[in-house]
Amino acid sequence: MILILLETFTLSILNAGGYKPGDKAGDFRLKNVDGKFVSLSDYKTAKGFVVVFTCNHCPYAQAYQERLISINNKYRLKGFPVIAINPNDPAVSPGDSYEEMQKRAGEMQYTFPYLFDETQAIYKMYGAERTPHVYLLKKEGNDFRIVYIGAIDNNYKDPSQVTEKYLENAIEAVLSGKSPEPDVTKAIGCSIKAKKP
Repeated sequence: MILILLETFTLSILNAGGYKPGDKAGDFRLKNVDGKFVSLSDYKTAKGFVVVFTCNHCPYAQAYQERLISINNKYRLKGFPVIAINPNDPAVSPGDSYEEMQKRAGEMQYTFPYLFDETQAIYKMYGAERTPHVYLLKKEGNDFRIVYIGAIDNNYKDPSQVTEKYLENAIEAVLSGKSPEPDVTKAIGCSIKAKKP
């Protein structure tokens, strides 16, 4: 009994800092690299979103840049656009400043918004811990529900060696009316650079 209570308490602590599958996702209003502000509510016809916390400097984030462009190009017309959010504090990680974000988006020709979580409130709301860290949202009525959290796939080093496309499989499951399995995987990447107290 004590062990069960301890496990429940531990899980509640782990879940206290962010979303888990089934939770309703809160909207946000963050500045894009083009200077305009973007919210989930701006997308009137979206069936969901791929919200990915990522950045400029992290080698894991860099490894997934082209894959995120491909995923956005493949799924935005099916109702699941990518929205990338940089959660890092540029005072801690200068390579992740807004100006550097603008450069990176231009160099890579991002086909999706690249937003700056300047106050770091949004990554905390979602519970993101790494870059990249993915949250797949599905529209239900006027709400968006979290249906998958974690990694994009199982090989950041080499796209040709990927054997599990976690994110794409999750989107395909939702498009076919099913629940993603798994609905949580371990996000592999750099730790998010929080503001110093």
